[in-house]
Amino acid sequence: MKQISILGCGWLGLPLAKSLLEKGFSINGSTTSVEKIAVLEKAGILPFQINLFEGRIEGNLDLFLSNSNVLIIDIPPKLRGNSNENFVQKINNLISFIEKSSVEKVIFVSSTSVYSDTSSEASEALNVTEETKPNPDTESGKQLLEVEHLLQSNSNFQTTIVRFGGLIGEDRHPIKFLAGRKNIENPEGPINLIHQVDCIGIIETIIGLGQTQSDNWNWNKVFNAVAPFHPTRKEYYIQKAIELNLPLPEFDESKISIGKTILSDKVKNVLNYEFKKKTL
Repeated sequence: MKQISILGCGWLGLPLAKSLLEKGFSINGSTTSVEKIAVLEKAGILPFQINLFEGRIEGNLDLFLSNSNVLIIDIPPKLRGNSNENFVQKINNLISFIEKSSVEKVIFVSSTSVYSDTSSEASEALNVTEETKPNPDTESGKQLLEVEHLLQSNSNFQTTIVRFGGLIGEDRHPIKFLAGRKNIENPEGPINLIHQVDCIGIIETIIGLGQTQSDNWNWNKVFNAVAPFHPTRKEYYIQKAIELNLPLPEFDESKISIGKTILSDKVKNVLNYEFKKKTL
């Protein structure tokens, strides 16, 4: 039985862990909450309470990583509100533990926020591939990009980066937040979303291919992961509100929209992955 460690069993990490368990993997899973230990245990995951800080790590990281060949890092930077952490330093603290562990392969869950937006009045729509030079315009995007470089430049293990678009699922959709709101920006900006089902499918494909290919050709790679479905924000969110019988959102048409269209051709062509949720 193969063992995988998942750092961050949250909205994506927990269902991913459950799916991997069903496929015969043994899972070490981490949470920052003592209350969630029982949830992981009940699911069949070996639970660990681990907290990464800039100056220290709380929890038994050595045991968490022990005997795992693959580590999935799924913890976002906490940069909202009053929190302004140094996410890069937190991951840097983690790396020394990975180096001395049995982990040979790392999957880092990143974000398409590492790419900057462009004006809708630009001469060409900005189609973003993995070859597009990242130029993040948010602090979160800047720190994610730095962590990507930090992990991929380490020769002690191989790291594949998955840059997900906006995450949606049965219990999570931005229209629930936008319904009835007024003066929403970027009406003509394209959406770049991905369903939880495809997030799990893409990560599992990377893991599965990595264990059957002798040359490890899908490791040390970067993949954009966004559903191939890019209507404008206005068009999409109004339609979703109608479908769910929610108050219609109203958009601010007075300002120039900004945005980008994230292309996930590499996921389809290199991983041979077919999106299960092509429309959202």
